[in-house]
Amino acid sequence: MGFLEMLYFIIPSAILYATPLIFTAIGGVFSERSGVVNIGLEGLMIVGAFVGIYVNLEYASTFGSATIWMAMLAAFIIGGIFSLLHAVASISFRADQTVSGVAINLLGLAVSVFLVKMIYDKGQTDMIDQTYAINRFAIPYLEDIPFFGPLLFQNVYSTSILAFAVAIGAWFIIYKTPFGLRLRAVGEHPMAADTMGVKVNRMRYIAVVISGALGGLGGAVYAQSIAGNFSHATIAGQGFMAIAAMIFGKWHPIGALGAALFFGVAQTLSVAGSGIPYIQDIPAVYLQILPYVLTIFALAGFIGKANAPKASGQPYIKGKR
Repeated sequence: MGFLEMLYFIIPSAILYATPLIFTAIGGVFSERSGVVNIGLEGLMIVGAFVGIYVNLEYASTFGSATIWMAMLAAFIIGGIFSLLHAVASISFRADQTVSGVAINLLGLAVSVFLVKMIYDKGQTDMIDQTYAINRFAIPYLEDIPFFGPLLFQNVYSTSILAFAVAIGAWFIIYKTPFGLRLRAVGEHPMAADTMGVKVNRMRYIAVVISGALGGLGGAVYAQSIAGNFSHATIAGQGFMAIAAMIFGKWHPIGALGAALFFGVAQTLSVAGSGIPYIQDIPAVYLQILPYVLTIFALAGFIGKANAPKASGQPYIKGKR
C-alpha cells in the first residue's frame, strides 16, 4: 500500500467515524454556549442509537428507501425530548448540571438496554439489513477530480455531507443571527441579557433541546453506519469523545468539526491500523486506546488552553447579583 492509497483509505474512514461526533459535539456547543454544561451527551447518543435501530428494524417495510431518514428523524425528536429531563433539572430546579448530566448518561443506557430486553428478549438487537444502512456513494463528476476525487468524493456518506452542513449552519446561527447573539449573551452574562429583555431560561431550554436532538441524531448515525445493531456497548464513549471535541474546538462549531475529524483519524487508526504500513508495527493495544488517550489530553487542557463561556454551569437566579 503506497502513501496515496493509504490516504485514500484513511481520510474517507476518518470522515465516517467523525460524522456522529460532529453532530453530537455541535449539540454540545449550543448547550454550553447558553451556559448549561451537558455531560449527558453520551446518554443522548445511546438513546438516539437505540431509537434509530428500533425504527430501522421495525418499520423498514413501511418506509422502504426512506427508512434511514425516518430512523434519524425519530432519534432527533426523541433525543430532544429526552434532553428535557436535563433542562428541567438544571434550569428550572437549578440542580448541579454535572450531576444531572451523569444521571442522563445512566438513565439513557438503563432505559435503552431495558427496552431491548423487553422487545427482543436478548441483550442486543438484530443486525439491520444492509439495504437500509447508511451506505457510501460516489458524487458524479467530482469523483473524477485528480487526487481530491478519490480522497473526498468516491466514498461519501450522505450523513457526512449533512454533518458538514450542520457545522456551517451552526456557525452561521451562533455568530451571524440575533438568536445566536442572545444565546451567547445568556452564556456569558445572563444578568445583562435579562436586563436587555432576553428570556434567559427560555434560551437555555431551546439550546439544551437542540443539543439533545443533535446528540440523538449522532447516536442514530453511528448505529446505522458503523455498528449495524444496538447493545449496551454500541456507543462506548463516543459521547465523551464528542464533549472532548467540543472543548478541543474551543466551543466553536467549526473548531468542533475539526476536532471531531481529528478523533475520526484516531479511531480509524485504532480499527484498521493493522493493515497500514508503519502503523501496523505499533502494538494493537496502543492503537485501540489512542482515541481515549487523546480525549483525556483534550479534556485535561494539554492541547491548547480553552476558556468556557463565563456563565457555563451556573444556574441563573433572576434578581440575584
